[in-house]
Amino acid sequence: MPEIVFDKVRKSFGAVEVLPPLDLELNDSEFTVLVGPSGCGKSTTLRILAGLETLSGGEIYFDGRPIGGLEPKERDIAMVFQDYALYPHMNIARNMSFALRLAGVSKSEIEEKVTRVAKLLNIDHLLDRKPAELSGGQRQRVAMGRAMVRDAGTFLFDEPLSNLDAKLRAKMRTELAEMRDTIDKNMVYVTHDQVEAMTLGDRIVVMSDGKIQQQGSPEELFKRPVNRFVAGFIGSPTMNFLDGELHTKDGSTWVQGDGYMLPVTGETGQRVSQVATSRNITLGLRPSSIDPDVTAGAPIELHIAVAEYLGAQSVLVTRCGQTEVLAEIASAHRFESGKVRTFGVATDELMIFDRDSGLRL
Repeated sequence: MPEIVFDKVRKSFGAVEVLPPLDLELNDSEFTVLVGPSGCGKSTTLRILAGLETLSGGEIYFDGRPIGGLEPKERDIAMVFQDYALYPHMNIARNMSFALRLAGVSKSEIEEKVTRVAKLLNIDHLLDRKPAELSGGQRQRVAMGRAMVRDAGTFLFDEPLSNLDAKLRAKMRTELAEMRDTIDKNMVYVTHDQVEAMTLGDRIVVMSDGKIQQQGSPEELFKRPVNRFVAGFIGSPTMNFLDGELHTKDGSTWVQGDGYMLPVTGETGQRVSQVATSRNITLGLRPSSIDPDVTAGAPIELHIAVAEYLGAQSVLVTRCGQTEVLAEIASAHRFESGKVRTFGVATDELMIFDRDSGLRL
């Protein structure tokens, strides 16, 4: 499994620069997730790594060896696409073994590899069927199996679950996580779904406009985002953002805005205690930091617009002043639309962002 290094990699399509100089290191045996909104450059990065797009500048290294000029087949990479791309006239066993047969691998070795991978993916009972006889999830497993039988050093996944329904996506996420723990390979996974990223990634690389905003473990990105973009992208429901003014006096720090005044405590309070008073900022408030028990934190009044029942949890769509605020609470608490209620805010979980740069203070 090579260590993969992007060294000032650039990609342009004509006059449009999709990837400005990109520096990134992918460690041995690591499941790395590239995540971001559509058009952020994550799929282009993956296709450049696979050799499906040419470099406009910079270089990619596998264990110190430049591979930017190599053909895809020379890179020891296997790729799983969003589209299953299975041959409809071949059964599953022949679909999975197609690349091995082209490479002239012996029949006994092909049978051993196909059987082993099929058992791992729980599709060994489907090997004699045609793709049309399989469900969407089974076809996706076959597409993964076709890549895995090649025993490549690096596996690339380009939004492989986006064609599946919500229930099947959740099941496949679990299976991918289990597969990740049993296969000692580099895996690079592209998705726009931050839930997939949080569930699967050893390391998440958050991208926007072709640039890396932050990279780290799921917990690090959730608890310590470097800017407003990362804070708003990681976490579901998404973080609330409220404009306000930051004040410090006599060792106390608080934020005041339209319809609220909250003290800032904990690590964030210590970080911003030296910031100039009356500074215009953006307050970041996680929906999970809002509690129906007003004694659980500092009080805030919210006008309830909609209560979305999601089973064990409910999401309240509320307003604080003129700003929409989401609150995630246990469904045992029932609230009527149109009412104004006081909630408690966990002030040690607040985040403060510079309003102009978006950086977390």
